[in-house]
Amino acid sequence: MRATSNSIFKAPFACRFVLALCVLATGIALGAPRARAQGLPLIRDAEIEALLQDYAKPIFQAAGFGGGRVTVRIVNNDAFNAFVLDGANVFVHTGTLVQAKTPNEVIGVIAHESGHIAGGHMAALRARIAKDQTRMLLTQVLGLGAMVAGGVSGGSTGRETMQGGQAILQGGGNIIMKGLLAERRSQESAADQAGLKYLTATKQSGRGMLDTFERFKQQEYLSSDMQDPFIRSHPLSVDRLARLNQLVTASPYVDQKDPPSLQLRHDLMRAKLSGYLETPVAVFNRYPESDKSLPARYARAIATFFRGGPGALESSTKQIDGLIAENPDYPYFYELKADVLMRAGKKSSAVPLLQQALKLAPSSPLIEVELANALQGNNDGGSSKQSIELLRRSLITDQNGRAYRLLANAYYKLGKGPEADAMTAQAYFYEGDVKQAQIFAKRAQPRLRAGSPEWLKNDDIINYKPET
Repeated sequence: MRATSNSIFKAPFACRFVLALCVLATGIALGAPRARAQGLPLIRDAEIEALLQDYAKPIFQAAGFGGGRVTVRIVNNDAFNAFVLDGANVFVHTGTLVQAKTPNEVIGVIAHESGHIAGGHMAALRARIAKDQTRMLLTQVLGLGAMVAGGVSGGSTGRETMQGGQAILQGGGNIIMKGLLAERRSQESAADQAGLKYLTATKQSGRGMLDTFERFKQQEYLSSDMQDPFIRSHPLSVDRLARLNQLVTASPYVDQKDPPSLQLRHDLMRAKLSGYLETPVAVFNRYPESDKSLPARYARAIATFFRGGPGALESSTKQIDGLIAENPDYPYFYELKADVLMRAGKKSSAVPLLQQALKLAPSSPLIEVELANALQGNNDGGSSKQSIELLRRSLITDQNGRAYRLLANAYYKLGKGPEADAMTAQAYFYEGDVKQAQIFAKRAQPRLRAGSPEWLKNDDIINYKPET
């Protein structure tokens, strides 16, 4: 598992809020790279991404998102939340994945967010905000003009004029905010209905979606500081919840259950997230030794390593060996043991484990990247060349900044400085650091063969101008 300021003019609070929403709504035009640049703490994990892809694929197909147009991204945040900022990504918090007890709950969240994408809600919100910004500026001009006039005229009439100017400012902001919130509520209701349509089309229950919203309905009575972010980003109402309940219970698939095999994968995901993201003490409290289930043992094996101390590595790998012995066809137990060994500085020992994991999950670009990383620990030309082959293959289906950096490292080891600089440029560009990307691209391009694929990619980086 790998974890990976705008200046707003002085204006009334309501106007600043609208402008802030505009910044938020347009902040990820470049998808995951821009998400990193904007500070979203994204994490990558082969096992979890494969599960989320299986959750999302039928929903995306029902919504008309073909050809891998939309990707589920994982945000490292323990709050229950999910959101969309563009038409290419659904962002899901790790807190959602850990707190959701069933696959259907997460699938319901993905279906709802897919409804936002299909409805073009972010584009509509951007257009609304642009219109409201203009309206707010006009309101400011009128209000400030009245206040200035009042200040010049003085006396009781002047004070009345100034008060009228303040009322214009406050009233204009309130009207705009009410209109914006009304549109958001309308979009949320539309996303509910679209999401339920996708669930019905894929013969799945809407109970997960309903359970999620019912769970958080009571939080609306809390102060905003105590509310889960999910409530503030997905405003609820009694009418909306009633309509959702009616639609869910009317579905012929209302009582459809998740397959046991999918539930097990879901529980393993939750255990893995707990093991990697929570403290060892919290993990052992959540999964005590008395719990002999596969997910509990998975979580404890991870937590044992991170707890540290004498014998931690040996105890952890012994527990993982037990998982592998019982489930020899599950690739991610091999991947886990390899990760533990690499974190302990034993890269060469991780190579055969990752080779087996890749054999069992041949379409996993993230495992290819991990195997390439392990091979580079051998410090020989053959391993570096094999690493380059794996990394280039992984990048065909998955753009990954870490893969570009590992490519750069392999090229440096082989004495290929221009190619190494070119890969470093692409890594920076993917990560959203255009300035550094252009520095390395300019250094690499003169030494690359003119017109070659790498030369052209670096030329694109050099000539790239960020959107303003």
